[in-house]
Amino acid sequence: MSASKTISALLLLVLINISTNNINGVDAFHKIFDKLQSKSTSLEVVSHLHRTGFHFQPPRHWINDPNGPMVYKGVYHLFYQYNPKGAVWGNIVWAHSVSKDLINWEALEPAIYPSKWFDINGTWSGSATQIPGKGPVILYTGITENHTQIQNYAIPQDLSDPYLKTWIKPDDNPIVQPDHGENGSAFRDPTTAWFNKKDGHWRILVGSKKKSRGVAYMYKSQDFKKWTKTKRPIHSRKATGMWECPDFFPVSTDKKTGLDTSYEGPNMKHVLKVSLDLTRYEYYTLGKYDTEKDRYKPDGTTADGWDGLRLDYGNFYASKTFFDDTKNRRILWGWANESDSAVEDTLKGWAGVQLIPRTVLLDSSGKQLVFWPIEEIESLRGKNVQMNNKKMEMGQRFEVEGITPAQVDVDVTFNVGSLEKAEAFDASYATKPLDLCNLKGSNVTGGVGPFGLITLATSDLQEYTPVFFRVFKDATTNKPKVLMCSDAKPSTLKTDTGTDSTEKMYKPSFAGFVDVDMADGKISLRSLIDHSVVESFAAKGKTVITSRVYPTKAVGDNAHLFVFNNGSQPVTVESLNAWNMQKPTKMNQGAK
Repeated sequence: MSASKTISALLLLVLINISTNNINGVDAFHKIFDKLQSKSTSLEVVSHLHRTGFHFQPPRHWINDPNGPMVYKGVYHLFYQYNPKGAVWGNIVWAHSVSKDLINWEALEPAIYPSKWFDINGTWSGSATQIPGKGPVILYTGITENHTQIQNYAIPQDLSDPYLKTWIKPDDNPIVQPDHGENGSAFRDPTTAWFNKKDGHWRILVGSKKKSRGVAYMYKSQDFKKWTKTKRPIHSRKATGMWECPDFFPVSTDKKTGLDTSYEGPNMKHVLKVSLDLTRYEYYTLGKYDTEKDRYKPDGTTADGWDGLRLDYGNFYASKTFFDDTKNRRILWGWANESDSAVEDTLKGWAGVQLIPRTVLLDSSGKQLVFWPIEEIESLRGKNVQMNNKKMEMGQRFEVEGITPAQVDVDVTFNVGSLEKAEAFDASYATKPLDLCNLKGSNVTGGVGPFGLITLATSDLQEYTPVFFRVFKDATTNKPKVLMCSDAKPSTLKTDTGTDSTEKMYKPSFAGFVDVDMADGKISLRSLIDHSVVESFAAKGKTVITSRVYPTKAVGDNAHLFVFNNGSQPVTVESLNAWNMQKPTKMNQGAK
């Protein structure tokens, strides 16, 4: 049995065990550190060694899921799960920040925090919906005194205030309870609602599980207060476990613009994304939503389960999209957790970042989504350096000089020329890109590749995080099979072992396949590098991988950036642009 099959089998056993024992109220994968969750860090001693320069972060403490993103009266709003008392999960409130450009952020008072019987033990994730003529409504999961998960709503106190500073939790909460056979310990994260003009009802989804089957229950309402469960879930899937943070939205099949969540019309598909509590990654399917039967059916062109398509194949979870009607685009937010230990997070005083927002579109193939950093991030670009028509023979690397490699945006197009030397693809790895990446790393010589970027590196490569491609020949399709990897294993001299779970560091590799034909021999790679974050976009966003890394030497001015080729086929850097990235003027200063 392969390593991946063994791991999958073990995970399934864990899933069944969790389902059988019905753990109450606590997310099995948010580890509880009672002694650390209220250990606050003063701003004066917060460590800036690996803090990001241009990503969304509060000045200190723990953050996780992005919640309820929206734009209201020209102001962007982001709510997020936040521990105001420490740098590990616990004491969760809905923190609230606002922006005019999605780059500079002003922190406001928390919008929602535990205070009433229906959320006294937790104000967990949810979404925001804007009701025409009535303004925005937040739907969120509240944890009751007996740790039952229920769905509540909150409304702004003053609709004339574009900053929506104060939110009210009416006493007629909750609006949805697990009283019709749902699992009350796994029933959370309501979606943005959409409106059906034909029957005059709003609809939402709530993530859940039934034994080991992942479930998205549907509820509908005319007045946004009295909600009725539909006869069947909109969709479910066996052996996938708890579905957290579901997201359901339409995408256009013929236009390069986003669609409102309530859009009804021709030339569209729907996306159902779920976050898998068991594996801590997400997957999505594309399909058709039958508005009369209230059922979603995936197209069937990709896996509906653990091997499904991902928004990001790396450190990325609990994502949430919203429709930005000011620019007719759908924007994706996602959370990247730390990969170091809880003890180190407490010592440095912070944990978690929200990744750069990304636009979401349907690929021209109609078989997957594509993602790209929002255009506003380019306003932070400073000094630019370029490299053009640089040929790399096997074993060569060239440094990208004249920039600050620890805080940079780099966009490169590689040209491999001929694919004749590409290795034969072993079909047993068709759904196992990570196994293939671990077998054939950045230093394992191939035919076409590995080639790519070496990020956050020391000059002698004692520490480095490679992001690279390797091209195979797929005999079944007569097309190239392109593997993309981001490997954190050599990223730091720190060890990844410890006697206690709080001391362990996680240094994983991540991988995904890139669906490109490379008929012209070219493939692009863009990486946003920000001290401890490396976000990489292959082939204009067809495959995305985010890594969190913690170098000890390749930090600040001591970091280096290289292009490299370790394949026998020469590779040309056809064009490379790299920009120093400036810090936003405002990044949540004053947040509590």
